[in-house]
Amino acid sequence: MKNIKSAVNAGNESLKTRLEGMGGSFSYDETAYHLPVTFALTGNAVNTADEAQKAFAAAGQNPLVAAECLVAQQAAATGKEPAPYTGFIPDAVLRTLGYSLVDGSILGLMLVAGTPPNPDTAAGLCRELQEKYMLTFLSGDIIRSLGSAGVKVGAEYRLVPLGSRPLSAIHFIDILARVAMMFGGVTPGDAGRLLAYAKERAKAVVIVFPGLDDEEIAVIDSFRLLGIPVLAAGDYQGDEWTRVQPGDAVRTGMELRGIKVTVTAIPIPMACSPAFEGKSIRKEEMFVEFGGGRSPAFELLRVRPAAEVEDGRVRVIGPEIDGISEGSAVPLGIIIEVAGTQMKKEYEPVLERRIHNFVNYGEGSWHVAQRDLIWIRLSREAVAKGVKIRDLGTLLAAKFRMDFPDLLDAVQVTLVTDEATVRAKREKAEAVYRERDDRIRGMRDTDVDLFYSCTLCQTFAPNHVCIITPERPALCGAISWLDGKIAYEIAPSGANQPVEKGKIIDMDRGEFEGVNRFVKKASHGEIDRCSLYSIMEYPMTCCGCFECIAVMLPEVNGFMVVNREYKGETPSGMSFSTLAGTIGGGAQTPGFAGISKGYILSDRFLQAEGGIERLVWMPAILKEELKERLLAVLKAKQRASLFDKIGDETTAETIEDLATFLAAADHPALAMKPLF
Repeated sequence: MKNIKSAVNAGNESLKTRLEGMGGSFSYDETAYHLPVTFALTGNAVNTADEAQKAFAAAGQNPLVAAECLVAQQAAATGKEPAPYTGFIPDAVLRTLGYSLVDGSILGLMLVAGTPPNPDTAAGLCRELQEKYMLTFLSGDIIRSLGSAGVKVGAEYRLVPLGSRPLSAIHFIDILARVAMMFGGVTPGDAGRLLAYAKERAKAVVIVFPGLDDEEIAVIDSFRLLGIPVLAAGDYQGDEWTRVQPGDAVRTGMELRGIKVTVTAIPIPMACSPAFEGKSIRKEEMFVEFGGGRSPAFELLRVRPAAEVEDGRVRVIGPEIDGISEGSAVPLGIIIEVAGTQMKKEYEPVLERRIHNFVNYGEGSWHVAQRDLIWIRLSREAVAKGVKIRDLGTLLAAKFRMDFPDLLDAVQVTLVTDEATVRAKREKAEAVYRERDDRIRGMRDTDVDLFYSCTLCQTFAPNHVCIITPERPALCGAISWLDGKIAYEIAPSGANQPVEKGKIIDMDRGEFEGVNRFVKKASHGEIDRCSLYSIMEYPMTCCGCFECIAVMLPEVNGFMVVNREYKGETPSGMSFSTLAGTIGGGAQTPGFAGISKGYILSDRFLQAEGGIERLVWMPAILKEELKERLLAVLKAKQRASLFDKIGDETTAETIEDLATFLAAADHPALAMKPLF
């Protein structure tokens, strides 16, 4: 039995000795935060052993700094551990989790380290964490135990295998440190603010099984300085850690951090949790697929009178799974009918988009796209466990009732697999889609008196306020003006609140008295003014969840836009990660703005600076993704030729290359008024 106090003392001495004897140079790739724990605590960018020792001293010989430097040096010397281990997680991957960390699909963070008594214990614990909406990181022998139990690990399952040794748990803290700097506005070197942020904002817990050596115990114990409770599900002696039985660990940890979740089992033969939402089902893993261009498919949600909806009713029209050959592409129509005294017709498309999430919650079902472009797969493994097409209907009916209890009184689902019927009903669905589009197409900011706010990200970025207008979606790309309106009607005290525009201060810049008043209050007095259509003057703040960053390039009198998926350098000389590190956390940074991809297509994009004609560079992957829609926008402005004049990494890697390319292309930005 390990005595925690004596192990911590011995571990700290061991870490200090090993750090003093360390050599070589080291760093992490794809991050703007160097060695993030060390950078957050000391403000020092560490790349060498000498710098590591100085940072260790500056941090008061903090074992977290020692552990991070040692782990980084080991990774540099031997390379990353092979799959499934992730090691250090790049900034871009961490940012993709940003919206999940605030939208309710992740309620907290859990680290599990050490060696469980058996694979079944490990599997049961992690399954419970998945079902209770926790994002779980794994360190040490528990990863092997889960493999023995047949449990799949990976970020897509919200079971992230950091490394084979428990000391890789330091990556759990480097994630918290980066979240604080990305989203929370914590300045590198401000250790006090980092500690306060971690205690107040990070809903984090550690569960420790046996098998940790003295160094690992010392590192895990130091997590308590960040307000992270440590639960000992093994033979550790001392009152520093909370002793628990493995079966009680998840409940105890969530109670300690005030995390509450009610999980209702859905009577289908597959697990259901947001933990499975990020996984995919490859062709070789599937039993059957629907849509995706391989067969006709659609989904539609309609509100009906209460007398026409039988709550919980699920029916299948056409062949069931036992009448389908493995590997087939089968037609599918998903028709969801709902009733509720508070339900309105205009809520239909917003709820309909939740079909995507709910189908992906199944461990063995997969869904992409929407409307009549859907593509769904069921895995061979799920079908072997007894999953049928009907179970998708049961899953959808249950989740809609669970997630919208105050809105929906009854939900019934019809699943159609008969091709003739699918085609006939799809025609009717497409008429509904057109009607909806006509209702909101062309809506302008000048048509409404109310915008909507989103403060979801204040969970991590306390002073950030997103203002959503008909012509400017939320910077995460996940919430439109209509979504904000409906979210407010459904939950009047929620994160989406109406914002009165008030008197116009500057229409070109998009500055309104009412918006300024709201932003000042919602940002706790940090932001006095906010321009919705300008990047140069009082731009909107950024949390860190943005899909893209717009950046001023004064050398070419224009702006570039870089998306999160792009890994390379930009003509600004910085990667997305480096740029993102300068503007997140609720900061207002003139010349830079976090934006959604959809905003690039808006007439309000860069309005104060001259509009789309200022766009001079974007990655080829983003340019191709937006091509069809961007060409349509440019043609409407009689600027169709501009598309080919926008540079990308294939035509201009540096600012000098870009200047040459733009001059040869006769890009209009070069002849526009200077930016400043």
